[in-house]
Amino acid sequence: MHPSTPDAALLLAWYDRHRRDLPWRARPGEPADPYAVWLSEVMLQQTTVAAVGPRFARFLARFPTVEALAAAPWEAVAQEWAGLGYYARARNLHAAAKAVAARGGFPQDEAGLAELPGVGAYTAAAVAAIAFGRPAVPVDGNVERVMARVFAVEAPLPGAKGRVATLAREVGAQAAARARPGDFAQALFDLGATLCTPRRPACALCPWRGMCAGAAAGLAESLPRKAPKPERPQRHGVAFWLEDAAGRVLLQRRPARGLLGGMLELPGTPWREEAWSEAEAAGHAPAPAAWVPAGKVRHVFTHFALDLVVWAGRVAALPAGGETVARGEVLTAGLPGVMAKAARAALTVSADAGSVSG
Repeated sequence: MHPSTPDAALLLAWYDRHRRDLPWRARPGEPADPYAVWLSEVMLQQTTVAAVGPRFARFLARFPTVEALAAAPWEAVAQEWAGLGYYARARNLHAAAKAVAARGGFPQDEAGLAELPGVGAYTAAAVAAIAFGRPAVPVDGNVERVMARVFAVEAPLPGAKGRVATLAREVGAQAAARARPGDFAQALFDLGATLCTPRRPACALCPWRGMCAGAAAGLAESLPRKAPKPERPQRHGVAFWLEDAAGRVLLQRRPARGLLGGMLELPGTPWREEAWSEAEAAGHAPAPAAWVPAGKVRHVFTHFALDLVVWAGRVAALPAGGETVARGEVLTAGLPGVMAKAARAALTVSADAGSVSG
């Protein structure tokens, strides 16, 4: 017997009993806060719920409304975002907050939301459904996995993304889903996150267990299939921790556009395919100093992996042109992840770094 079409009403009944209690999720019967929904969706991109939970609460405490976020200086936003990665999200978040504040509130449909900086099709659908009750079906990795399994889609991702999204929208077109679009979207998220997990899905507990073509064919755990990823390129760089006699450290701010745009960093070389020799790297040092090695850190970005050699040195006075931070405050200054790793490496040796140079 071929499994039947997944029943949205059954999924919603399951969700009413087993929904996750998340800090950005409105309780049953309470209206959703569009700002909280939007902020959580942006934070959750490429990041786990466990990692976002405490950071969401801290961010909301510092910027409690979209107007407060819009009015904040970029440096404050960058500092609060530090460590969450994918820093273009923070720049777009700030720009979108300004756009929302200027227009007096959030657009309430997918088309209007998609016009905000950094808001793509998924985020627009999620906010439209969850915050405003619009009949939209956001498709993230959890939803892709659920749909690939219940419909036994064996074509690999990312090529099958369009097909999987169409299937999700078809299930979302059922009357029960259209009556509760926000709950239906979150029910799909929760099903994928708690039962229909990447490994060892809990099929026996699934509300769609009798309707899952993947489970019926014995394929559930192997779906969705994924095309092989190309090998990630390798890049190399050198970062310099320069500290003065008063214990202040030299930092600089990256250009507004590009990778880690607008974030603070340790001065250093460009990042390139070839490793840097000491002589080459010395030409990029922010000042003459008796440099000592502080180790090497590795950081994996979306499109490449970076090996960053760290050198530490001391001078009597820091050169002009950068930003200075007290040694003990560097790790709370808003450094992106890769630079925080470099700073931690330098902190282990900088107290003994070469003698003070004039």
